Amino acid sequence: MAINLKTCTEKELWEYVAVYLKKKGIDTILVGGAVVSIYSNGAYHSGDLDFVKVSMFATKLEEGMNELGFKKHGRHYVHPDCKHLFVEFPGGPPLGIGEDNTIVPDEVKVDGTVIKILSPTDCVKDRLASYIYFKASEGLDQAVLVAKNQDVNLASIRKWCKAEGYENIFEEFVKALKE
Repeated sequence: MAINLKTCTEKELWEYVAVYLKKKGIDTILVGGAVVSIYSNGAYHSGDLDFVKVSMFATKLEEGMNELGFKKHGRHYVHPDCKHLFVEFPGGPPLGIGEDNTIVPDEVKVDGTVIKILSPTDCVKDRLASYIYFKASEGLDQAVLVAKNQDVNLASIRKWCKAEGYENIFEEFVKALKE
């Protein structure tokens, strides 16, 4: 799988990196703002890709990233030809959103290889968690953007907000969704 690193989208870079790492035995899940970019069909651009490693024992990660031409700078992996996006691996298992550690990612087959991404519903929860816990107002906007472009389970989102102790945030989200 070849891509133009100078002009690639978040989706193209996700598929390129995730497929390569999976073939090296490193299973990842795409989370964060890049998921919003993918689910909003490029209406939002994150600037980075956040991957959660499925296994804490992904010892060949740096080797794999280096083979793709990415070099580690602090906590980011950067590529000299991909100046508009960088890659990060923030934390490891378990994958959680707020207090919920039972997240099951969606699986997508790319060139015969299965890679993982947050579901649209979990992406909305993740962005609402950013709004709740980091006071990032753009989190609410991103949650709405995803919900307007994808099928999401509103009952699941309401249940999650209630379990987190922020049912009022669900009401705010629904109101913003109707605007």
